[in-house]
Amino acid sequence: MSALNIKKGSTSHSAYNLRPTFSDVHETHTLAVIVDNEPGVLARVIGLFSGRGYNIDSLTVAEVDHTGHTSRITIVTTGTPQVIEQIKAQLGRIVPVHDVHDLTVEGPSVERELALLKVGSEGDKRVEALRLADIFRANVVDSTLDSFVFEITGAPDKIDAFADLMRPLGLNEIARTGVAALPRGS
Repeated sequence: MSALNIKKGSTSHSAYNLRPTFSDVHETHTLAVIVDNEPGVLARVIGLFSGRGYNIDSLTVAEVDHTGHTSRITIVTTGTPQVIEQIKAQLGRIVPVHDVHDLTVEGPSVERELALLKVGSEGDKRVEALRLADIFRANVVDSTLDSFVFEITGAPDKIDAFADLMRPLGLNEIARTGVAALPRGS
């Protein structure tokens, strides 16, 4: 009799597949949450993430309707598909939350971020920093004899690439706003 090739979690006598069907793949999702603009709402939304051990990669908040007193919270988070679905369901149950949109799933969207980068360099490195800034369409918003402050807007990957190129040239500080996103089309 030959040995059976049986995977762990199942037996030759079971009619049930006992292996979990959960995915181990981590995905990055951008969530747009419309909430009442009142004290404590942001703390409740963030508390949901911290209380369950979920991570927030980016967070942007601003009032979008002054007359209706509503704000838009844009959250970029990473997790398995099951965790993302759980986050969306739990966000929807919070009382001041009006709407939760998963921009990653709902179709094409536009995502942009603003960053300020302070680069301190001299001589050839200074010229190279200006050349790279021109290629990336970054603006010089401040200049001294020994440093520049660049302003760059674009997708997070573009900002990461620009920062990586500026590190050997003397990148001292970086400040990023977080992702702002809207769905494309009507």
